[in-house]
Amino acid sequence: MKLNKTRTFLVGLAFMSICMFWQMYDSVIPLILKNTFHINDTISGAIMALDNVIALFLLPLLGALSDKCSTKIGRRMPFIIGGTAASVLLMTFIPIMDNLYAKEPKQILLICFILFLGLLLIAMGTYRSPAVALMPDVTPKPLRSKANAIINLMGAVGGIIYLVITTFMYSKAKTEGLAHVDYQPLFVIVATVMVVSVIVLFLTIKEPKLVAECEAYEAEHPEDNLEVVDEHTGKSYMPKEVRRSMYFILFSIALWFIGYNAITTAFTKYAQQEWNMPLGEASLCLTIATGAAIVSYIPIGELASKIGRKKTILIGIVVLALNFLLGFVMTFVLHGFSPILYVIFCLIGFAWAAINVNSLPMVVEMCSESDIGKFTGYYYTFSMAAQIITPILSGALLQYVGYWTLFPYGAFFVALAFFTMLNVKHGDNKPAMPKDKLEMFDVED
Repeated sequence: MKLNKTRTFLVGLAFMSICMFWQMYDSVIPLILKNTFHINDTISGAIMALDNVIALFLLPLLGALSDKCSTKIGRRMPFIIGGTAASVLLMTFIPIMDNLYAKEPKQILLICFILFLGLLLIAMGTYRSPAVALMPDVTPKPLRSKANAIINLMGAVGGIIYLVITTFMYSKAKTEGLAHVDYQPLFVIVATVMVVSVIVLFLTIKEPKLVAECEAYEAEHPEDNLEVVDEHTGKSYMPKEVRRSMYFILFSIALWFIGYNAITTAFTKYAQQEWNMPLGEASLCLTIATGAAIVSYIPIGELASKIGRKKTILIGIVVLALNFLLGFVMTFVLHGFSPILYVIFCLIGFAWAAINVNSLPMVVEMCSESDIGKFTGYYYTFSMAAQIITPILSGALLQYVGYWTLFPYGAFFVALAFFTMLNVKHGDNKPAMPKDKLEMFDVED
């Protein structure tokens, strides 16, 4: 049995467009809040945290709702198409409000900007879980780590496309000295990519047909289904031991996001404070970590198919924690930039890929096909909750104890995830041998 890579790349188009949007949101909205509306950092930070707060409640809710949806075009497609359409429409108002306020500051324009921004965040939240759930919907369980590697790669491609666009459109030479930067062309380009991506997805991925094929495979392999059917009611349910594994992997997800996100969020400040490194060199370390993760995604998916998802995650946790500790040691050894940091962050990127590629497949492996959207939402609830908590918790340590606490903080929470992962006993399916009747999954291109 082989993964249909072309199909998986096409399924990843929705996630690519989502990641492209969030890359723009995270980089442009803070600039608009500061430079146009002159909002202070505290309030700006609160506004920028809204997406994570909304996601806590919206992603599991919309994921579960999409599970129950039944239309001619599938259960995920209506959310993907509708969510993209609403987001693109609302996006057009953001730079308009920005430009109008820059010309003539009025309180009503600021209110409208915040209103449209809030509605945009809700619109984007309506289809993230359904878009991610589409991959396990159309991919047999043993192949989901490989497929998730491609989905992550597509997300990275979205971010890279955005960075290339901004490099050319908003270079220092083009923006230096301007009283106000017009971001409307950027929003138009990103919106166009989002629309084109979803149109291609809809035209090439026939969700109902592919879901039926995947369900036929699952019916042939009941041993892969971890839920059991109640003899009296006929309803399936998650056994106690599987539920225990589910709790532990969700706690693991929260723990490693708490550790990793603290480092990535505060590293540039840390590098300036402890090593007197300029922003460019500090940012390059994070870029190297991201690049290493991107290069590792597909090899990691292959590795997991050979040794199992759990072992791959545990290897990633160990490598991540050790390199965080090594970063702590470097705090007392270095007095400025050192190439050793590039090696450390390269290994950090590999470790994060090993964890990230395999965690979602393990979560959805434990649920029934009818609950994939809901459990995808649970995955994002725990990861988003961690990303809300950790900047506050790690920030307090940096402020009141010292910057030296950053790497031990990250290593501690990642190490805790190692012990919670040891208690995960389910969700580690491995590929089965090919069978003639499964030719529909036996295409690799």
